[in-house]
Amino acid sequence: MNVALFGGTFDPVHRGHLAIARAAAQKFELKRILFVAADIPPHKLKVPITAYYHRYAMLALATAGEKGFIPSMLEVNEPNATRPSYSIDTIRRFKKTLNKSDHLFFLIGIDAFREVGTWHKADELLRECDFIVASRPGYSLGDLADALPKAIRPRPGVIQAFKKQPASGTIALGGSTIHVLSEVEEKVSATEIRAAARSGKKLDRLVGEAVAEYIRKMGLYRSTNEKA
Repeated sequence: MNVALFGGTFDPVHRGHLAIARAAAQKFELKRILFVAADIPPHKLKVPITAYYHRYAMLALATAGEKGFIPSMLEVNEPNATRPSYSIDTIRRFKKTLNKSDHLFFLIGIDAFREVGTWHKADELLRECDFIVASRPGYSLGDLADALPKAIRPRPGVIQAFKKQPASGTIALGGSTIHVLSEVEEKVSATEIRAAARSGKKLDRLVGEAVAEYIRKMGLYRSTNEKA
């Protein structure tokens, strides 16, 4: 069985996330996609984010009725914990629950992937499972290759050659396999949604009715420094 972990802050989850998940499920025959909201995102330790229980609740609402889409609490820390949620720990912990015949993928957007070289134990992380990177127009294979940690990054000449090729297909380097998902283009971002919420605009077209109603009822994103 093919299974994917879709990691992110999901602050909030939106229609773009769901479109990526649907496209990945179809292309890679994924039977389950676990939406894993980071409890303490390592790259956002100094950035105010919405409380985990709100982000998880919105994931539950957004994925309701979507076959095989599961809101996951894999990265929930103990109360008062301060250690960040590292993806490599999450993946290794989850792999222990899988059968030998299962194939694990890690689904991620290209903007987040471009920072992967700075992630905790990045070279080991990229060898733990296959990655699916949801690309957007304007990105090349070189952009993906250049984002890799030094231990598995190709030579500069190879990266330059990749710069001439659109982001598509599969890259296999240093024991890592990275598949590009290039069929999805959703012009929506969490930043845009938070700004719209602060302005009192309707959010249904961006996040769906259930999530939009939750944001309204809970008063989320009313100010730039609110953590809810």
